[in-house]
Amino acid sequence: MTTTRLIAVLTAALMLTSAAADEPKWVSLFNGNDLSGWTIKIAKRPLGENYANTFRVEDGILKVYYDGYEKFDEQYGHLFTNLAYSHYILRLEYRFTGKMMADAPKYVNLNSGVMLHAQPPQSMRFGQGFPSSLEMQFLADEGKGPRSTGNLCTPGTHVEMGGELITKHIVKSSAPTFPAEEWVRAEVEVHGNDEIIHRVNGVEVLRYQRPQLDAACKIAPASDIIDAGGNVMLGYGHIALQAEGQPVWFRKIELMSLEKK
Repeated sequence: MTTTRLIAVLTAALMLTSAAADEPKWVSLFNGNDLSGWTIKIAKRPLGENYANTFRVEDGILKVYYDGYEKFDEQYGHLFTNLAYSHYILRLEYRFTGKMMADAPKYVNLNSGVMLHAQPPQSMRFGQGFPSSLEMQFLADEGKGPRSTGNLCTPGTHVEMGGELITKHIVKSSAPTFPAEEWVRAEVEVHGNDEIIHRVNGVEVLRYQRPQLDAACKIAPASDIIDAGGNVMLGYGHIALQAEGQPVWFRKIELMSLEKK
């Protein structure tokens, strides 16, 4: 091989290596062994307390259980990433198991979700049930007809769709209904304040734009954030897995950054 040819081959190899290094990569947010990198906040409990071992890791799966509770007593819980994110794709798998707590509201039956652009857990009130956030809601079949998963719930927030402000709390997706015990793959693509896209098993089921805080909301008092000088328009926040009275499992929790370098 001539010197010129060798230089060309090495240059091409270096360019390919550099391109591969610049490609976005999936990063695991859950190590399969413990809750490192996450912070727990359960309503009516101190920050960081994993009351009754609500969140636990077994066989490489992150599980939400209530076998240590005498009653639910509106102790809604969330497991927050320690870091906040803005532009990314999040993917995970979930499945429901067991029965909801008897004293929990009926709507939590076979119901969980992942919260996006969530306020920091440190900023939540002691008894606050839900962070101001955007929830990709997970639902399963109750045997009562269609019950789509991948919906949007808006505790303390509003969004826009096609330029119109949407103020209702639940926006239904086009996803089908899944059995409770089935593993379902959820994915959400987040572009800061511009747009968010929900996908279920690889199929787009919902998209919306310009997420923003709702100062009038009492369930997740976004007024606390606004009064402290926070931006009404939401462009970033924490990711949080939900525990609202129904046992649920999570696995393969991964994130790909879409931040421009």
